[in-house]
Amino acid sequence: MTLAAAHVDTGDTAWLLAATALVLLMTPGLALFYGGMVRTKSVLNMLMMSFVSIALVTVVWLAAGYSLAFGDDVLGGLIGGLGHSGMSGIGPGSVHGSVPTLLFATFQLTFAIITAALISGAVADRTKFSAWLVFVPVWALLVYVPVAHWVWGPGGWIADRLGALDFAGGMPVEITSGASGLALCLVLGPRLGFRKDAMRPHNLPMVVLGAGLLWFGWFGFNAGSALGANGLAAAAFLNTLAAGCTGLLGWLFVEQRRDGHPTTLGAASGAVAGLVAITPSCGTVSLLGALVVGLAAGVVCSYAVSWKFRLNYDDSLDVVGVHLVGGVIGTLLIGLFAERAMTGGAEGLFYGGGLVPLGRQSLAVAVVGAYAFAVTYGLGKVIDRVLGFRAGEEQEHTGLDLTVHAETAYDHGVLGHGAPVGHSLVAAQQDPTRKVESQA
Repeated sequence: MTLAAAHVDTGDTAWLLAATALVLLMTPGLALFYGGMVRTKSVLNMLMMSFVSIALVTVVWLAAGYSLAFGDDVLGGLIGGLGHSGMSGIGPGSVHGSVPTLLFATFQLTFAIITAALISGAVADRTKFSAWLVFVPVWALLVYVPVAHWVWGPGGWIADRLGALDFAGGMPVEITSGASGLALCLVLGPRLGFRKDAMRPHNLPMVVLGAGLLWFGWFGFNAGSALGANGLAAAAFLNTLAAGCTGLLGWLFVEQRRDGHPTTLGAASGAVAGLVAITPSCGTVSLLGALVVGLAAGVVCSYAVSWKFRLNYDDSLDVVGVHLVGGVIGTLLIGLFAERAMTGGAEGLFYGGGLVPLGRQSLAVAVVGAYAFAVTYGLGKVIDRVLGFRAGEEQEHTGLDLTVHAETAYDHGVLGHGAPVGHSLVAAQQDPTRKVESQA
């Protein structure tokens, strides 16, 4: 297809270029958000797990992921074909809708990147970096790519056959990352000191900076999913802002009522919870619906993050409590609040659509969650058996920054009075009397 024949819209293309950059920025933002939440001894490892996901997912996406997710359906709505494997047949003259196909593929790539990176928060402080390098590309192909095809790909069964709605990624991004995070929590087991040590965030300003970058990038994530500079993008943009605000306020209300004090971490987490929940529904609900979706997520997720202590799974940075629960809330509430003015046809229960839309949303959520959990659990077990997925006890106790990367977040001689950290580690290993700092 030629550019002239497809009538590429320069305004749509310009907006999607900006949106793609915004979504890519979300992964460094996530790295800061997660990096501030872990303890000092593992902050660089946390940053690395996000940054390396950019490279790993990009390679597999260009090799086969895009084609499998957005290629013509070959298995009755389950997966696309390999007609564009290695991006073959796609050039500057190829067009998707009103934008270049190369741009559309890159925009979708940024979604796949941050989804894989999100999982790292569930297993922070205790994951072998080498195992993570294997897990990310395989997981992207086995879990993210099929679900993306089901929801957004041509002929995907969730969208085309079931008729469930998901505007910007409640199922492919939020539910798959949350369910997969839960599966890996069970494969790796809890951190040393779980339920005994406080394990507080080491840098709250860093957490808030990361949350701010995530919020900023989320406008590209949601409004960019309109794939054009139009009224739907504007509505999704405003809904994203509104839900983030009510999510923040809802979380702080619960903290004030339950604990007697609102916290900085709660404000950041509440905003993210609201943004998670509005992701699938930003293009299907009105502004009132967006306010309700964000508020519901802020309130429910603030309670959900404590489930790990009752059910005894160690979700280090609350990926399950925020992304899985928030994604489920946002996807299900489409069945209640969807409006014809936004969807072009489908309506939720509160607008005369009956129970059928809610049933469709519920079935889609259940299948995607179960699929992501089962495949991730199996993949995690295989990697654990072959390579070992969990870092050694001594590595975890000392900290992954030092033992894996031979550096710390506070370089310039923290350990060796001016010598590089890597050299200090060697010196400490050669002299048993020399103490290696390990901040819990």
